[in-house]
Amino acid sequence: MNTSSPGSSDGVIYTARVIRTANPSRPTATAIAVRDAKVLAVGTLEECQEWGITTVDNRFADMVLTAGFVEAHSHIGTGMFATIPYVGFFPRLMPDGVEVPGLPTTQAFIERLRELEKLTEDGAPLVVAGFDPIYLEGERLTAAHLDEVSMTRPIFVMHANAHLATVNTVVLNKYDIGPNHPMPGIGTDDNNQPNGELREAAAMGLAKDEYRVLASAMFGLKTFVNFAATMRNAGITTATDLANGFAANPTALEQSLDTSSRDDFPLRVVAATFLQGGPDAMPALVEKIRDAQKKSHKKLMFPIVKLVLDGSIQGFTATIEWPGYFRGENHGQFLLPPEQVVDVLRPFHEAGIGIHCHCNGNMASEVFINAIEQLLREHSWLDHRHTVTHAQLITHAQMRKAKSLGMSANFFVNHMWFWGDQHRDITVGPDRAAGLNPCASADRIGLPYSFHSDAPVTPPGHLHTMWAAVNRVAPSGRVIGESERISIDRAFHAATIDAAHQLHLDHIIGSLEVGKFADMTVLTEDIYEVAPEKIRDIKVWGTVVGGVVHQNPV
Repeated sequence: MNTSSPGSSDGVIYTARVIRTANPSRPTATAIAVRDAKVLAVGTLEECQEWGITTVDNRFADMVLTAGFVEAHSHIGTGMFATIPYVGFFPRLMPDGVEVPGLPTTQAFIERLRELEKLTEDGAPLVVAGFDPIYLEGERLTAAHLDEVSMTRPIFVMHANAHLATVNTVVLNKYDIGPNHPMPGIGTDDNNQPNGELREAAAMGLAKDEYRVLASAMFGLKTFVNFAATMRNAGITTATDLANGFAANPTALEQSLDTSSRDDFPLRVVAATFLQGGPDAMPALVEKIRDAQKKSHKKLMFPIVKLVLDGSIQGFTATIEWPGYFRGENHGQFLLPPEQVVDVLRPFHEAGIGIHCHCNGNMASEVFINAIEQLLREHSWLDHRHTVTHAQLITHAQMRKAKSLGMSANFFVNHMWFWGDQHRDITVGPDRAAGLNPCASADRIGLPYSFHSDAPVTPPGHLHTMWAAVNRVAPSGRVIGESERISIDRAFHAATIDAAHQLHLDHIIGSLEVGKFADMTVLTEDIYEVAPEKIRDIKVWGTVVGGVVHQNPV
């Protein structure tokens, strides 16, 4: 990676073929002046030079600069693939810029596990991630399949949605996971015997040693650095870790504050504290967040928290109203009793801390929206921006109510590509699939929104999320919900200023305006000029964060 700072203490002017600012007062320009890490002026070269700046950097003269892309829902675990093998269906770009091929069949997956097993040291478990059974024909992956790889080594396969894992018989026996185990979420076969599938964190956590290996890889300092590199590769200048534990861990907090403060760290990070435990645990967590906010700096911030209410649609653990799932067994479950939601969220609402809530199913959206209504009745906050994140099956009635309450949505539009065919044919059927991630309807209703990758669930990158929202094309070539397509202009704003607003940060990032941080994405082509189906094919040269240039690996 090539990192460089402005060449003059008086500032620098960057020129470009075109600059897309996300500022409606001046949506395009050809030059931008940067001083003290902030935008000094945007316009023509001559206009920027009126500020007395003599240093002109023309390295982007043939490229396109945009307001830096803002990812409002991702996870530090995106960086884990530097240490945990990726075994997904689609190819995936690694933090070092190298692409790992996808595994399109169950047999290819098993063969890859066999290769990895031979490379794993004696006595160590084989832990992999990114697998998604819904793509693969034939019977669903079970312990019996993994037993073909090893009957002596523990094997733990984390699914791409991060809500399920599959383990081999060695793991089941190691932890006495038998047919009468009391933990919910243990998958069984037709004979009521555990089949190796563990659903949601509590069940996955039964495999303590193997889950610990995964957790260490997902949350370590090395992963934090690789997370930043992966986001830079995708053109992201601000990314949210929407399940963060820094505020509750003093050592991790100090390490992450130090690491992210360095000039060569190419990302601003929004640390959304993960809410775990019941109502009694929340007031103490508020105080820890307040302490973290006092220590924070402009590349590591703590404006919001995150609650998870349900699971995954393609994992059949999202909570869905009648008539339920189209095909496939319904494992939908609330991960927090609905009657506790108001009490868990109250301390954060009253403290003025934004709340983002994971709601894949419309049943979960209903619980969260009603909880926010109750909190607003108790304690007025006119600019809370509480957000239904994922919001995939949110109904129009729920969107109208959320809009009236001052809420926002963060749509998981990448599903239209990665699972669009499966949602239409397997999970929710053609009617509801057409209304998944309803960006256009949200615009008609007036509900503010952004959209996200939920990396590592899908690869990070707003070129892909914009492409998905504009085209809504599945791998089969079918358009899933043509009426929910949006324009590239609308998609660009959802990926920049609207995401920044959702994070309570639109006063410092999200658009190229005087006084905001000079955060830019550097592209080889203009998203407004290429054909809609070509948006995701545009190359990301790198980013500029606070005026510091970060070039991607060549």
